[in-house]
Amino acid sequence: MTTRERDPDPETPPHDARLLALLEHAFDVVALTDAEGAIEYASPAIERVLGVKDSDLIGVRWAERLHPEDDGPFRVRLGEAVQRPGASRAFEARLRHEDGSWRFVQGRVTNRLDKPAVRALIWNVRDVTGLRSAEELAREKHELNARLAAIVESSDDIIASKTLDGIVTSWNRGAERILGYTAQEIVGEHISILMPPDHMEDTQKILNRIRAGEQVNHYQTRRRRTDGAIIDVSLTVSPIRDASGTIVGASKIGRDITAEKRHREERERLLADAESAKASSEAANRMKDEFLAILSHELRSPLNAIVGWVKILGMGTPSPEEIREGIAVIDRNAKAQAQIIEDLLDISRIVSGNMRLDVQRVNLAEIIEAAIASAGPAAEAKGVRLTKLLDSHAGPVSGDPVRLQQVIWNLMTNAVKFTPKGGRVQVLLERVNSHLEVSVIDTGIGIRPEFLPHVFERFRQADSSSTRRHGGLGLGLAIVKNLVELHGGTVRVKSPGEGHGSTFVVCLPLMVLDEPKSSRRAGPREHDPDEFDCSDVPLEGIRVLVVDDEADARHLIRRVLEECGAEVIDADSAERAVGLLEAGPPDILVSDIGMPAQDGLDLIRSVRARYTAKKLPAVALTAFARAEDRRRALMAGFQTHVAKPVDPAELVAVVASLVERTGGKK
Repeated sequence: MTTRERDPDPETPPHDARLLALLEHAFDVVALTDAEGAIEYASPAIERVLGVKDSDLIGVRWAERLHPEDDGPFRVRLGEAVQRPGASRAFEARLRHEDGSWRFVQGRVTNRLDKPAVRALIWNVRDVTGLRSAEELAREKHELNARLAAIVESSDDIIASKTLDGIVTSWNRGAERILGYTAQEIVGEHISILMPPDHMEDTQKILNRIRAGEQVNHYQTRRRRTDGAIIDVSLTVSPIRDASGTIVGASKIGRDITAEKRHREERERLLADAESAKASSEAANRMKDEFLAILSHELRSPLNAIVGWVKILGMGTPSPEEIREGIAVIDRNAKAQAQIIEDLLDISRIVSGNMRLDVQRVNLAEIIEAAIASAGPAAEAKGVRLTKLLDSHAGPVSGDPVRLQQVIWNLMTNAVKFTPKGGRVQVLLERVNSHLEVSVIDTGIGIRPEFLPHVFERFRQADSSSTRRHGGLGLGLAIVKNLVELHGGTVRVKSPGEGHGSTFVVCLPLMVLDEPKSSRRAGPREHDPDEFDCSDVPLEGIRVLVVDDEADARHLIRRVLEECGAEVIDADSAERAVGLLEAGPPDILVSDIGMPAQDGLDLIRSVRARYTAKKLPAVALTAFARAEDRRRALMAGFQTHVAKPVDPAELVAVVASLVERTGGKK
């Protein structure tokens, strides 16, 4: 029986009874074992430690309840106590509770002192499981805090905290790297030292939300570094609470997004540029389609009149009136087609950079007078009144008189074209500071505000529909702008809107006063293509070989040259022309360039290769009228290049000049 099962012996001395009571109520376990650790007595506290009554543990050895990992150290302590009488050894171990859990215990085993041969051991055992758990929890918490501190310090992002008054309380190395301040410099300072002037309200705005218990996620703002640089940052700010849940501050995680934002803006810009380029490409394609449709219309309309009158004149015997009317219509429409082609060639020269100017001293007043004279008949026929106000002493400019007249004529014909009957077109010339201004003012249909920026663009027309009231390719004003800029000037347009007329102003720099005066006549060449008189340049006695694969063109040239007395032989191919040359060399060769099999360039090379024909004058006559086409013709061996459509007077003058210059005229 245990001591609790025995009733107190009335004869037990009082001090033994007191000792027994202490053991029965002790917090720690007190036990007696033999030298092997088998329990002979255990105080009731052992039930709290192992979950088994003390009476059920009699004869049970401690080793039976010992954790396997603690068996070795425990046996060492037990052996030391057994081998040395009076020895006392401390130990720690884990004992298995009845529910299978492990209880941490600390204790001391002591050799009994009342017997020389140790047969019993006294054990004092305390359950320290709760204390051990608290220690481990504290240690784990310390380790966790250390790990968190290491993470915070090694982070590339800003990790900081502040009070609700905005005072910085912590600052990691990432914040130091990004913003330049060390923890020693900024902890204890107000967060406003980081704020650019235009973001000072950020601090109060964020703190107000923190006080309300909100978390601020990915707030994009700007901060100022110690070097004064302003960077873009993204902030996530969270409330800091104390043990009672009261908000006492704010934690902040921030990331430098300056490069990211710049890349994003660049990407957005590139996307916008791509969209703009796509839109521009689509608009250009639409403009191209519209232009081709307009070009087709503008070329076919005069062609229709020409073909129609040719058929009328070829039917039966037309009257003299019909012949005169037909010739006038054909001539007018042929000139319209020629003007279209000239405009296209001018645009081609401008785009390719091959536009050349014959620069000389020019009196703008004379240029304007000539342009008014040219535009006068069209204005009179339409019922539009032309007026002028010219300062004849405005001063000279340096430029190409033919091209400047083209500029003024284009602006005036454009103004007349868009001014209704009864309207007025006025031309002003005045000196403004160091330049001259030519203003062409009309009372016509005006220009919509949204179209004003596009007035001088190639192929752009305010109305490009099939129902438009006014014809044209939309090239005239583009040519004007480029020609004016080639002269170092500018052109601008203004209009109050539709129905309120428009004003075009050309500004040209004045000629330098001390520039040597040119002996050449200021003004465009006086030449009327309608006038053709062979008496000035007779071709009697001149033998001309004409080569062209197109019969109509060949017969036209023959007719013009024979009218002036020339003897003409012709060929429809380069091969046939070589045969005629061998039969008897002419005084001059006039050849088309574009021909099948062998073209005009092949022909002239063949001619120049022949000894007898090396000095033969040769004229290239072609519809290929670009500057590079002219260069190719001259390099191949032609002396000059005449563009189609042919001006009869020019062709006769060229033939006469070349034959006379080379000494070929009989």
